[in-house]
Amino acid sequence: MVATREPLPTPRSLVGRSRLRGVALLLVAMLPAAAAQASEAGGLLTLINRYRQASPICDGRQVPSLGPLAADGRLARVLVATEAQLQRELKRAGYQAGRVQVIALTGFTNVTAVMAALKQRYCGPLLDPQYSEIGVLRRDKTWQLILAQPQLSPDLGDWQQAGRAILQQVNQARASPRNCGAQAFAAAAPLTWNARLANSALAHSRDMAARNYFSHTGKGGSQADVRAQRAGYRWQRIGENIAAGQGSATLAVAGWLASPSHCPNIMNPHFTEMGAAYAVNPESDSLIYWTQVFGTPR
Repeated sequence: MVATREPLPTPRSLVGRSRLRGVALLLVAMLPAAAAQASEAGGLLTLINRYRQASPICDGRQVPSLGPLAADGRLARVLVATEAQLQRELKRAGYQAGRVQVIALTGFTNVTAVMAALKQRYCGPLLDPQYSEIGVLRRDKTWQLILAQPQLSPDLGDWQQAGRAILQQVNQARASPRNCGAQAFAAAAPLTWNARLANSALAHSRDMAARNYFSHTGKGGSQADVRAQRAGYRWQRIGENIAAGQGSATLAVAGWLASPSHCPNIMNPHFTEMGAAYAVNPESDSLIYWTQVFGTPR
């Protein structure tokens, strides 16, 4: 989400438990398929994230727009057939899952057909806000998706430490040219930390966590620009990314960079400052909520 006081393209960004609630293996067999290609896994992830952000209809109800799933290479290397095997292989891969689900499809020849089957049969798991990461694996005739919610990182730190870790990783991303979906961005100057933007981010993360919702619009109807003003920030431009479920700053940034609608905020050369924060509520759907606010002062 971006707000500006002068004409400027305004890309919108929306993104999103960590306790182990059970494991499900969903299997379906279809037509024969060709050998796997690594690029196809990435293409499928792009389609899934676009689907999650489109506020689609699933099982007769419209699902609110969700943030992108972040790819995790450990999940993409685990090929399993049973629940016991899944737990063993995840542990061997060093992945601590709070919640996990596997979808396996056999016999599709392209990502478009796989995506159509996923929408038809498994829209529920794909649109579950409790999952924040994914691994996509294709081997011979089998496509496997592992949806997961990681446990919180023991090195998470307090909200300011995590916020500054986000700043560091964002500046690393801005240091090199990058494609955000179909949009190309040149390298951009680093952002600086702004305490008022950080407090605005913290307030929104705490509100989402305490009231168990996920949206740029606060429960009182506020948007990022209003919240920044309340925090004392006089802005020329404002942008916001949110995420839910990622157990570390690294995972939150990875999800935003993987999203065609979040990545442009990170690479926007017109932003000069940033603040970020998280909040945790063990009783909420997603456990942890992240907010990243970008600004250009007046």
